[in-house]
Amino acid sequence: MNKVLTFPDSLGMALSIRAKALLFHDPQSLALLDQVERIARSDATVLVIGETGTGKELIARHIHAQGGRAGPFVAVNCGAFSETLIDAELFGHESGAFTGASQARAGWFEAANGGTLFLDEIGDLSMALQVKLLRVLQERQVVRLGSRRAIALDVRLVAATNVDLHKAVAAGRFRADLYYRLGVATVNLPPLHARPGDILPLARHFIRLYGPKLGLEDASLTPAAEAALLAYDWPGNIRELENVVHYALIVCRDAHVRAEDLRMGGSGQRAASRPDPQPPVFQPAVPLDDDADDDAGMLGRLDTLLGDLVEAGEPALFDTVEERLIRTAFAVFEQNQVQTARALGISRNVLRTHLKRFGLIGAGLGGDGQAAL
Repeated sequence: MNKVLTFPDSLGMALSIRAKALLFHDPQSLALLDQVERIARSDATVLVIGETGTGKELIARHIHAQGGRAGPFVAVNCGAFSETLIDAELFGHESGAFTGASQARAGWFEAANGGTLFLDEIGDLSMALQVKLLRVLQERQVVRLGSRRAIALDVRLVAATNVDLHKAVAAGRFRADLYYRLGVATVNLPPLHARPGDILPLARHFIRLYGPKLGLEDASLTPAAEAALLAYDWPGNIRELENVVHYALIVCRDAHVRAEDLRMGGSGQRAASRPDPQPPVFQPAVPLDDDADDDAGMLGRLDTLLGDLVEAGEPALFDTVEERLIRTAFAVFEQNQVQTARALGISRNVLRTHLKRFGLIGAGLGGDGQAAL
């Protein structure tokens, strides 16, 4: 019998950017579940390591549920707050501690007292906040901003990351003492392609989830569709599988999901397995004394190239062009995220999402875009 982890009903459909289900059918997954449940029975701090979309928060929630702690489960994404706000969000603040702090407010550590605090993207914390977090873990108490009074805590911490913290420590971007404190119990969550026995049961789970809402009570996968799902490499993991199944149910005929209904981007190659692209050599194609004509000429050539690709039926053209654009701009600015984001006209947070998606940071590059992590 399959073991399925899902979010509570009040959260499940709202968390569109997360993997909404984690299923244990593959032998590797069953061994992982056994390890997680043994860890849950202790009060040890846990570090969950896994790619985006693999279900790290679901693992954290299961640890909380199996641990039997009476307090709440509180989830915080460290990458969702600005550097100036996350300090007050985590540790709380007193009235007048900074401009705009009109009243005292408890932080996330206090909110999770008696329960479990889940810190996702722990690798995004600054060095200064890493020091504060280490002190909280060691002393089991927190001091709000603007206060000198320590507040005792009974909080189990589960942290998660999709980057290699060991390499971050070697690069000087993550404190070694905090890394060892977090990794008392480590859970390595394998990507979906590494546990193929979970792919079809997960697909059927999402069919049962979305089918009735689309008026398809008895929707099913054809053998060809099952083969296509198993052959794909799932770079987006469970989250991508859910989106593929949902779309297939929308467009399928006679409640039978066929292979042609499955919209799977690209060739199925994972970004982490691709060879690192060589930085291109850039030379001006025309003299630079006529900027307006240059811009018009380059855009015209781009239109022509894109038209040729569209007519040629290039597969996954949108994703391919988007990836080429991000990779090229990142190389032009020598892996500087600020300059790259400015040149592309997007925020740094949006750029970081794309860089992680294409394997340009997390596997081989540091959080500031330098070739270190």
